Amino acid sequence: MNLAEWRFRRGDPSGAAMPAFDDGEWRAVTVPHDWSVEAPFDSELEGATGYLPGGIGWYRTTFSAPDTTVAQLVFDGVYNNATVYLNGERVAEHPYGYSPFVVEVGGRLHPHGNVLAVRVDHSHYADSRWYTGSGIYRPVKLVGGGAIHIPVWGTFVSTPEVSADIAIVQVETEIVGVASGALVKTDVFDGEGAHVATSTTSATSQTVQTLTVRRPYRWSPSTPHVYRAVSTVSFNGEVVDEVTTSFGIRSLRFDPDEGFFLNDERMLIKGVCLHHDAGCVGAAVPRDVWRRRLAALRDAGANAVRISHNPGAEEFLDLCDEMGFLVQEEFFDEWDNPKDKRKNGNEQSVDTITRGYVEHFQEWGERDLKTVIRAHRNHPSIFQWSIGNEIEWTYPRNVEATGFFDADWTGNYFWEQPPHSRAQIQDMLTTLPRGDHDIAETARTLAAWTRELDTTRPVVANCILPSASYEAGFAEALDVIGFSYRRVMYDYGHEHFPNLPLMGTENLPQWHEWKAVIERDFVAGTFLWTGIDYLGESDGQWPITTTRSGLLDRAGFRKTAFHMMKTLWSNEPHLHLTAQTLKRSPYVHDPTTGFIGESDADAWQRKLWFWHDVTTHWNHSDGEMMAVEVYSNCPTVELFLNDVSLGAKHLSDFDDRIYKWAVPFKAGTLEARSREASDVLVTAGTATAIDVVVDGCHVISQLVDTAGRAVRHEEREFVFAASGARILGVDNGAPDSTQDFAADRVTTSQGRALMIIAGAGGVTVSGNGLSGMSVAVDGNERVGRADTVRTVIHASA
Repeated sequence: MNLAEWRFRRGDPSGAAMPAFDDGEWRAVTVPHDWSVEAPFDSELEGATGYLPGGIGWYRTTFSAPDTTVAQLVFDGVYNNATVYLNGERVAEHPYGYSPFVVEVGGRLHPHGNVLAVRVDHSHYADSRWYTGSGIYRPVKLVGGGAIHIPVWGTFVSTPEVSADIAIVQVETEIVGVASGALVKTDVFDGEGAHVATSTTSATSQTVQTLTVRRPYRWSPSTPHVYRAVSTVSFNGEVVDEVTTSFGIRSLRFDPDEGFFLNDERMLIKGVCLHHDAGCVGAAVPRDVWRRRLAALRDAGANAVRISHNPGAEEFLDLCDEMGFLVQEEFFDEWDNPKDKRKNGNEQSVDTITRGYVEHFQEWGERDLKTVIRAHRNHPSIFQWSIGNEIEWTYPRNVEATGFFDADWTGNYFWEQPPHSRAQIQDMLTTLPRGDHDIAETARTLAAWTRELDTTRPVVANCILPSASYEAGFAEALDVIGFSYRRVMYDYGHEHFPNLPLMGTENLPQWHEWKAVIERDFVAGTFLWTGIDYLGESDGQWPITTTRSGLLDRAGFRKTAFHMMKTLWSNEPHLHLTAQTLKRSPYVHDPTTGFIGESDADAWQRKLWFWHDVTTHWNHSDGEMMAVEVYSNCPTVELFLNDVSLGAKHLSDFDDRIYKWAVPFKAGTLEARSREASDVLVTAGTATAIDVVVDGCHVISQLVDTAGRAVRHEEREFVFAASGARILGVDNGAPDSTQDFAADRVTTSQGRALMIIAGAGGVTVSGNGLSGMSVAVDGNERVGRADTVRTVIHASA
């Protein structure tokens, strides 16, 4: 039973845990719920978490007791420091905001109604380096069972042998209260519902069954087939419990010389890192929002996601299973020592509001790690467990050894190797003080805990200082080592540590990063930072609230980096046309030769997270010199202005893989053509209408002119109204927009805006001087991709 309807209040009222407490004036909310995203941005708060508040909040709900012997409350995620009360009794505490947890409540339930109260203490509101959200931001459910039952997460399905002809499926079933004579029957069904295997055996507390599936549908990004294992426990001929477990049949392995293999076929990992927020809905993300975003990333050619830097939501993993994304799930961003949440580097500078999980790591680390594995290990999408992210900086002895803070090193961390030799690094590691904890020892402990519960997936970590991690023993605990921005160390790692597979686990969304991968068979692939812009990590940059490193912006709109990566990752011919005034571009123009490019021909190899400024409209001043760029994987592209050719160019002539022309602006039509694809920019008129696209729970509005052309150079305020449906948030995707998400209006960026709704009904979009028209919407969550509904709302006469 899902527990979705709650009463909520910010603050810390006395007695709120007691059943008789009067919550009649509290606000009704639907869980998942994030209270931080409902607040205005505030420049006096911390940019680390997006200039949004934390605080303390209470939730209360009432439910009837299930007619079962056993009852368990399952929380998928509460941010953070949750205290759970049932009928006034304190029944659980849980500090970590990202791991699920179960509360045993059997024997504590009242037959005629129960009051569940949850206190959430996020008063250390800048306890992370990115936006966290606050509250019960993932689902809560109540699960019942009999005296003999399979507990929550009590099944583990693995596929130790897989080929095109046959798959061995192993099902491990934990049974609580098992009695002599009890039986376990497991039936396996494919995605179409066909029964493909069965096994019945005597039940034990840890029952292991082996089944054979012939001619299996193997799970992969291109064929994401999901099976179901139905485990039935019976006693004295009566069924006493039944659990259905989704799983996939696939094999995976990493080779230190040849990279990654899925189902015995080599596959390059084309991955993106994702935080858990989704712009205007914060951390309480509807399933359909992730569906739209993952579909866009797949369109770019991505086949993998690194959930950074924490465990993900169950619904998100379900979507990755169904849509075909490999997933690296990460456990922790901190271990023994804290990070400075405002700026990386001064890791010990932690004050009251930035105190984070490191305070709980020693006591809770093992429980949280193992709970996540038990909860998520049946997902076929998960192919790596990451025990940590950029941990080395928090251990001073390893920081010093890299030379990163060496005053004599005038090089650049991203492009050059450390100034010290292997021998010098080894010497420094043995002479520098260890501190209270040793990084290698903690890494070995975390890896061992992981392998206790799952040996079917490799253990990895994202190492920002791999030269130190190799020598300090950190890398020895891993099955695969991940490099954070250190592509210049690929050859070093493979040469000196040839038996440990390596890959990029956090890299820049730039051509030079992918080039380094495809030139080396031993590099398994990469995860780009990031797939989508995210709130936070923006200290001192007000009004910028958002880290803008994504292929998509925080509203899920495609950015220039999206198109660049699509030309690299997708076999589909792709062409994207942009233009910018030359004075705002990074280029210089030689009018004699017509050359346009950067004064430093190798500058493209040193580009970092943020793409240079470009536009996708053709509305400028007559005669102004424009830098026209085309992103394409087509070998030859010709540019036309008002049907007059401005010349054809070849991709092979551009080391940075960006076609370029210098073009004096003239109103009309700018078109880039190849044999395989084309794109057009057209001078637009004044906005006279709003073009509305309804896609599930998304209402996307764009200014257009009388000819229906997108107006991207003009901004208006859109006002939204909903009937039946509920507005969850509004946004324009711009990283410097500090407009309230919890509003009924927003000023556009590039002439467009997004509204996310819940439920079904009608919405109206209107703008300055433009009339509104209602359109039908259905924001109910759904699986897979649905057709969009396109409606144009015309201007008033």
